[in-house]
Amino acid sequence: MQNKSYLSSIAIFIISLSLIQCKQAAEEKQTGDQLKESPETVMINNPVVDGDFADPSIVKYEGKCYIYATIDPWGGEELGVLESSDFKNWEQKHIEWPTKTLCTSPTSNDSKVWAPSVIQGKDGKFYMYISVGSEVWAGVSEHPLGPWKNMKEDNSPLIKGDMFPEYHMIDAEVFIDDDKQVYLYWGSGLNWVNGHCFVVKLEDDMKSFNKEEIKDVTPPNYFEAPLMLKENGKYYLMYSDGKCTNETYKVRYAIGDTPYGPWKEGENSPVLTTSEDKTTLGPGHHTVFKEGDQHYILYHRIKNNEDELFRELAIDSLNFDNNGKIKKVNPSGVVFSKM
Repeated sequence: MQNKSYLSSIAIFIISLSLIQCKQAAEEKQTGDQLKESPETVMINNPVVDGDFADPSIVKYEGKCYIYATIDPWGGEELGVLESSDFKNWEQKHIEWPTKTLCTSPTSNDSKVWAPSVIQGKDGKFYMYISVGSEVWAGVSEHPLGPWKNMKEDNSPLIKGDMFPEYHMIDAEVFIDDDKQVYLYWGSGLNWVNGHCFVVKLEDDMKSFNKEEIKDVTPPNYFEAPLMLKENGKYYLMYSDGKCTNETYKVRYAIGDTPYGPWKEGENSPVLTTSEDKTTLGPGHHTVFKEGDQHYILYHRIKNNEDELFRELAIDSLNFDNNGKIKKVNPSGVVFSKM
């Protein structure tokens, strides 16, 4: 009798394992089918666009998408701006602000134009928060392509480089909550260590804040590039960790009940790392946007880091499981409905 019971248990285990494998195979087939172009859809392969770009931000306006990005290696005199009406064919544009020349102050260093965050505000205008000279500058425009100008009448930076001298005042990211309150996140570390994340509420003019209300909200394993999401009432602070020049760079996330945390890192964080075949190398400093019910993650990955650092833009789906965790990102490109 014991042998029969043992054999029955083995048989049940084998049957269960077969069902699981069949389910996984069906899911893999479904995913593969979804990544096929049709008359109504367009397949977006990586890299998204030819060229050397990093640290992307994206807005959609009047049927067109605009990507703002660092120009590699290590930034340029101007910001990289790309325009597309189908997310497949991109044209590089040029805007007159920000530039290294126009965004220089007594507290600036030699760093060039980096890491934009662009958003459409409550008033319909477009707002940009950009790192130049290792400090944060703020711009405003009526249109994604400008004309842009410094929001501050005295042409000074919004966050001076010496505000917290022991940390790097870069990588600003703007977030508008459901109640329309605006938050600005920023911060990195010096010499590739000790990254810290700061946040402050912005007033309706998108530039004024009370310095006394700045909070250090650094989550576990944070280095730089904060990005705030809100999903099902929870706040997801996403960020990059590691060194952006090599395969250690990756995307992590933490979850909190308020824009300030406290933060608990996701059980499955990091969610985007260097792939085994190294085709996705050092992915990070991303943005997230939503089309319909689907989230997408737009990020950079290393293209060449032999002599100088050159990166390229990539996009993939970003998904949540039933427990509210962000799923591991599968670097495979995406399918969009045609715009």
